[in-house]
Amino acid sequence: PLEGNLKIRPAVLSDDQSIASFNQAMALETEAKHLPDKVILAGVRRQLADPSLGFYLFAEDAGKALGCLGITFEWSDWRCGLFWWIQSVYVDPKHRSRGVFSNLYAEVKALASQHDDVIGIRLYAEKENTRAIRTYLRLGMTETPYRLLEDEFAELDKL
Repeated sequence: PLEGNLKIRPAVLSDDQSIASFNQAMALETEAKHLPDKVILAGVRRQLADPSLGFYLFAEDAGKALGCLGITFEWSDWRCGLFWWIQSVYVDPKHRSRGVFSNLYAEVKALASQHDDVIGIRLYAEKENTRAIRTYLRLGMTETPYRLLEDEFAELDKL
């Protein structure tokens, strides 16, 4: 069942602690990674303060934080447009399977449709996170033929 008074809204600076805590919980749950308070909070605050980096959407019910996601941007010269990347998705376990993510995703699609230069929405998921992948596919996303590769320069514990 859908949350009673679910509200999806743009996150604001005062949401920084909640978003950082959600990100820490997500990293621990999906990758067994511990994100240092200082680093994740600085990263969240920077994205909240600089719209060129992206934005967050926040899900709440009667002022209680239920979940959030972040959006970052990728320019595609091939398509002369922007992909919006969904990142840092987290829904409190007590509120899963109640439409929180579906409503967050619907808001992302609605916002993206208001921008002529947004050509698609992307996200990456842990290969073993089958529950999340099923949700993404049910909402109309498709798997791509691409594999994600990276060359990471800084380890979290060194920042």
